[in-house]
Amino acid sequence: MSQKFVKIKNNNKNNAKTYGKYYAKAVYDNHFVGTDEIADFIQSQASVKKSDIKAVLQELGEAMKHFFEMGQKIKLEGIGILKVGFSSIGVSKPEDCTVSTITTRRVLFQPESERVVVGQQKTRSGAIRQKYVNAINLLKDVAFEETHDNAMNPSTPSSTGGNTSGSGNTSGSGNTGGGNTGGGGDDSGMDQN
Repeated sequence: MSQKFVKIKNNNKNNAKTYGKYYAKAVYDNHFVGTDEIADFIQSQASVKKSDIKAVLQELGEAMKHFFEMGQKIKLEGIGILKVGFSSIGVSKPEDCTVSTITTRRVLFQPESERVVVGQQKTRSGAIRQKYVNAINLLKDVAFEETHDNAMNPSTPSSTGGNTSGSGNTSGSGNTGGGNTGGGGDDSGMDQN
């Protein structure tokens, strides 16, 4: 299996550098993998019963909520770091910046990554400097495949319309959308949600 993508033309005239260029955009079917399916998969890979796995996954959610309420970041080995993020309304005076100005709450996720050396470069001084990327471990073995089936993602705009501005990296350099996780960046103006 592989992650499917379609080619999308950037019609955002506000970025002349990327306007009219085509970018790969991930598409998904309408099926969400739920707790039962994950528990079935884990059960097939380990010697743990599905009912125990489901109980642990449910308690994981409760444990995460507990530590978020304590203001803690959570690091799950092999998965990544989760933490609370929020937006607030801007105010003129510091004393007016209170809990009531917090508007949107969300969970931020940074996938676990490792630094991978991809080459070396000689500097002007003659020193050798290593070139590297941050490889996201969860995506290390994910294959990509073009599809022409836009039905997989009915909300995908056609290639002739829509504003495709955003902040994702589509260059394949380690950041697979939505903010930079250290794998490089791209000012393409394309979004990978």
